[in-house]
Amino acid sequence: MVNKIQYILVLIAIFFVSGCMVGPKYKRPDTMADKTQWAFFNNQYSRDANNPGRWWERFDDETTNVLVGQALERNYDVKMAAARVLQAEAAYRIAGGELLPFITYGSDAGVRRQNTGPPGSLLEDTGGVRKTRTFSNVFSINYVLDLFGGLRHAKRAQYNNLLASRANQNAIANSLIATVINSRINIAALQNRLAIAKSNAESLGRTLDIVETRYRMGLVGPVDVRLARQNYASAQTTIPDFELGLRLSQNALDVLIVEQPGIAQPLNEPISELPLPQVIPVGLPATLLQRRPDVVEAELRLKAQNERIGQSVANLYPNITLNGSMGWQSNTSSAIFVNEAWLYSALMSVTQPIFMGGQLRAQVELDRARFTEQAWQYAKTVITAMREVEDEVARENLLRKQLEYAQISYDEALAAEQLARERYSRGVVSILVVLEAERRRNTAEDLLAALKGEIWNARINLFLALGGDWTDAANENIETK
Repeated sequence: MVNKIQYILVLIAIFFVSGCMVGPKYKRPDTMADKTQWAFFNNQYSRDANNPGRWWERFDDETTNVLVGQALERNYDVKMAAARVLQAEAAYRIAGGELLPFITYGSDAGVRRQNTGPPGSLLEDTGGVRKTRTFSNVFSINYVLDLFGGLRHAKRAQYNNLLASRANQNAIANSLIATVINSRINIAALQNRLAIAKSNAESLGRTLDIVETRYRMGLVGPVDVRLARQNYASAQTTIPDFELGLRLSQNALDVLIVEQPGIAQPLNEPISELPLPQVIPVGLPATLLQRRPDVVEAELRLKAQNERIGQSVANLYPNITLNGSMGWQSNTSSAIFVNEAWLYSALMSVTQPIFMGGQLRAQVELDRARFTEQAWQYAKTVITAMREVEDEVARENLLRKQLEYAQISYDEALAAEQLARERYSRGVVSILVVLEAERRRNTAEDLLAALKGEIWNARINLFLALGGDWTDAANENIETK
């Protein structure tokens, strides 16, 4: 009776101690965000990183929606990221399985031949042989008591790696979306600039016709004709340049959406027909940055490394393993499951590392050093994210101001060109004035188209820097998922 009570008390003590976990508790490192208005107020933000909202629909462009959908469905980088998530899920299940008992079953049937007499004896010569048949069915169990939390730390590390893989998957998707939209905008901008170049060449061709007509009438000299022809030819040389850029951009987009480069239908909507994005609101919510997938991933990797420190510390302590087996063994298959054939065994083993050349403590120091490195990497990721947001906000605001002046410049250049043509037809000014006015108008119009594309790209990069949209609707969408 006393032995049974002692046995029960030992089991209770073992399971009580198994709730202990050695190793450091995680604490988020201080970053630049904690010292500014960017401070992270929400500690549980990994869900937001996996649900950034359909921010590309904010551009109200059906072509963009179709291209993004095709890219997310087909792109190889997205598929590889999804495969890495599956790998992380499998690794997490493996780590969780280490905490459970291992149970195996074995079934054996055998025959053994044995001489019953010494070699060379008469018994052997007359056939003194014994044959023994055995049949057995045995269940075995092996269970490692996670007294100091080494296995639980490993499971938590894999769980954080799983979340980090999902955040990385979303970061790749966000980057892909931004790249697709940038390509779409660049193609539209190049189409618009190509149309402007062709229109300018046609305008210079009409100017050349006028100059040649006036030359045949004896109103102008041969220099005017030469200058007009040179200007017309110069305008023609810019067209192949835009056509090449357009083809290369289309091929790059084809790769993103996994279409055969060179055979896809070109996008026909120029940038001038796309409305400019809405003005950035004053004072974006500071908590938006905390859902950025790369920021989320960096901290989750840091948490995983913190768990590995605990796993290394746990390896310094004793390891207790329980082994047991039960089954039946008999010399006939018909009597194998009777009580007389039943057998069992139980074993508890304890191992304690005594001397391993300092490897275990060195592993703890190694994991701590890796944690320190990743903590600085996390801080760098945060401050880089802050800079990218500030950069894109400033870039778009200043581009909008530049666009205002570019519009004024174009309007004035267009008016000057019309006036110069009129005055040239009356013989008041020389051809140089007309050609200069045409050049200025062409430059201003091309700059106007380029600036519109740059503003779109700045807005795309801002969405990417924030990890999504900032509207209330988008945030509500995140919370409900």
